[in-house]
Amino acid sequence: MAKKKSSTKETASQNKRLLLQLKKKKEGALDRQINELDEKAFQTIDCLTCANCCKTTGPLFTDKDIVRIAKHLRLKPGKFVENYLRIDEDNDYVLQQLPCPFLDHENYCTIYNVRPKACAEYPHTQMRGQKKMLPLLLKNAEICPAVENILTELKKHTL
Repeated sequence: MAKKKSSTKETASQNKRLLLQLKKKKEGALDRQINELDEKAFQTIDCLTCANCCKTTGPLFTDKDIVRIAKHLRLKPGKFVENYLRIDEDNDYVLQQLPCPFLDHENYCTIYNVRPKACAEYPHTQMRGQKKMLPLLLKNAEICPAVENILTELKKHTL
């Protein structure tokens, strides 16, 4: 057990050093590096074999998401909120339960074409402004194998 704690401490230390180094990079260069690593990672990772994001975390739902998904499900927005969402401690709409109720038994999203913006952008490694999102990168590496690959590659090239 002590070995695991040591490994966890070592990983945390590496991640802290990595973030400090990545924060020194120019924004555009960091965006390009992470975007390229994202493309490489998703050439080998099939989300349908994992769906860990849908099983373990829930997205934030914007008002636009709620209206769009409710319309797709032929529900009034209020009924959609009542059936599927709750307000969290940050006053955001999130799923009442996990795994996501829209994830089917084959890991397909049953509302894929109208999914929340947060789902469409996940794991957020193709977006601009990666420097501001570095803590999220670390968090998502614990959930998504593709992000874990990105983080591993960043460590190889940075530390």
